[in-house]
Amino acid sequence: MMQWETVIGLEVHVQLATQSKIFSGASTAFGSQPNSQACAVDLGLPGVLPVLNEAAVAMAVQFGLAIDAEIPETSVFDRKNYFYPDLPKGYQTSQMYHPIVGPGEVEVALDDGSTKRVRVHHAHLEEDAGKSLHEDYHGMTGIDLNRAGTPLLEIVSEPDMRSAKEAVGYIRAIHAIVTYLGISDGNMAEGSMRCDVNVSVRPKGQEAFGTRAEIKNVNSFRFVEKAIACETQRQIELIEDGGTVIQETRLYDPEADETRSMRTKEEANDYRYFPCPDLLPVVLDRAYVDHLRSSLPELPAEKRARFESELGLSSYDAGVLSSSRPMAEYFEAVKQVCGDAKQAANWVQGELSGQLNREGIDIAESPVTAEQLGGLVKRVIDGTINGKAAKQVFIALWNDEGQTADELIDAKGLKQVTDSGAIEAMIDSVIADSPVQVAQYREAEDDKRGKMIGYFVGQVMKASRGTANPQQVNALLKEKLDQA
Repeated sequence: MMQWETVIGLEVHVQLATQSKIFSGASTAFGSQPNSQACAVDLGLPGVLPVLNEAAVAMAVQFGLAIDAEIPETSVFDRKNYFYPDLPKGYQTSQMYHPIVGPGEVEVALDDGSTKRVRVHHAHLEEDAGKSLHEDYHGMTGIDLNRAGTPLLEIVSEPDMRSAKEAVGYIRAIHAIVTYLGISDGNMAEGSMRCDVNVSVRPKGQEAFGTRAEIKNVNSFRFVEKAIACETQRQIELIEDGGTVIQETRLYDPEADETRSMRTKEEANDYRYFPCPDLLPVVLDRAYVDHLRSSLPELPAEKRARFESELGLSSYDAGVLSSSRPMAEYFEAVKQVCGDAKQAANWVQGELSGQLNREGIDIAESPVTAEQLGGLVKRVIDGTINGKAAKQVFIALWNDEGQTADELIDAKGLKQVTDSGAIEAMIDSVIADSPVQVAQYREAEDDKRGKMIGYFVGQVMKASRGTANPQQVNALLKEKLDQA
């Protein structure tokens, strides 16, 4: 069988977090009644003129600076002409020939801990179209124009990705950048971020690209991975059966886990692009760009590197904790309280993330604040409580809003017993009550005693209601049991 290589390029559409639309003052709020946020400018009614939203320009430039891209002095808006029911003007205002962001690159973290740099061809500003609604309309289609005119930044990659995993890693990196910058909420479920996936295959070792198919409007990380997998398989099987891949636009059906043909792929000339006569070219003053550069926050790659170099975290831990701004800020707040980066990382990625996943909520909605968790971790570090008790306190913090770890430790009597005299008394009692197990332990070979001592540790911990210091229990038990 011939060995195949997948070639992937992505066009990621990011809804910018402006309060008003890109060319009008209409609101961009999500969830309003259909057609309640479409004004005369959005509809392209006679006699209206668009006015460019400066906030959208600033956000686009910030993204370009974040990926170390070229920022051209001049960019131009074009009209992309086509008819569709939810495009009331009959054209979309976009940027074809002179985009606001030029070539750059994005660093992608891979599962094995390595990184890959994916080139960005350009990013351009454009307005969104409306939305066609096909459900519950008795066989008819409803048109909601609330999204018409919503500002989008379309980020076009080079075809540098070679697997679905790399593609998902790239999208996650884009998501992290735009949310760190605060230029988008990145909510894929609400349409704030979606992507078109370009997929082709070629025999391994071949330099020329195969014919690509574009999968439109994929709106989740998981669906991107699944869509690439099934489209790759479709193209390979088609070629191996003697067929030919045609350039076309396809849709991914997650229920059937298949891609379906939507239309043959248009070329740029099909859209009859020409400069928008209603909008002047955008000219960016260097001082303006430098001002935006100085306002950039610490970005994901920089934060990940700092977590490794300054805090001593592993590459994996640093990658996970820097993957989103809320996660990174939460972790750093926990670390600030407890003073131990590794312990903070363990608790944020372990107990906290596990509970968040079980409840299906984001870290920003965690009922346990970073200050509360930091206080709990601090008590584990200083030996006030042991690991088992700490988990009890964590669940109590999750369920009892407003209490501190110290308050719960006192209320539940969970302070760790470190008084060697008290622990010895419990050990003596357990040994006296376990003559058979003591005899078996003392008759056993040294290499088997390590496992057998667990019985005695469990009995002592039970007697102390889990509050005895496990390290002390182990040491004192071994000392007493090893006595002839």
